[in-house]
Amino acid sequence: MKAGDALPPLKKRVTARMVIMGASSSRDWQPQHHDHHWAVERAGARDIFLNTPNQAGWIERYLTDWTGPRGRLGKLKFRMRRPICDGDTVVFDGTVTGVKTDDTGCMWADVDITLRVDGERATECTARIAVPERDDDNPWARDGERWTP
Repeated sequence: MKAGDALPPLKKRVTARMVIMGASSSRDWQPQHHDHHWAVERAGARDIFLNTPNQAGWIERYLTDWTGPRGRLGKLKFRMRRPICDGDTVVFDGTVTGVKTDDTGCMWADVDITLRVDGERATECTARIAVPERDDDNPWARDGERWTP
C-alpha cells in the first residue's frame, strides 16, 4: 500500500428501507429521513435522505471492506454537500494519500473518499485508518499509549 493507490469503488443503490433503518438505528426521528412528503415539501429535498450517522456507517464499511476485518478507524471527517436520497445510486471511491508507521509500530493509511450521485460529488471525506502491517499485527488489540489516532 502506498500514496496514490486507489480503493476499489463501491456502488450502492439507496432504498427507502436503507434510509429509514439507518435513521431509526441512530434514533434520528427527524421527518426528512422517513416522511417523503415532509422531505419534499418542507425540507426541499427530492425525497427522504441518508442522515449523518448512516453515511458515517457506510463510509466505515467502505474502508473496512478494503482493509479487512482488522482495519480500525482512527479518525473520520466528512462534509455532506448534497442529500443522498431514496432511489439514488451512490458510488464510493477513495485514494490513499499517505501511509506511515507511528512510534508504537501501528501502520496508518490516510484516505480521501468521495461519494458521488450521478457523477456529482455528494459527500467528501478524509479518514485515518490503522491497517495491520504484518500478519501478527492487530490494530484492535492496541489500547492506551499504543493507540494514537
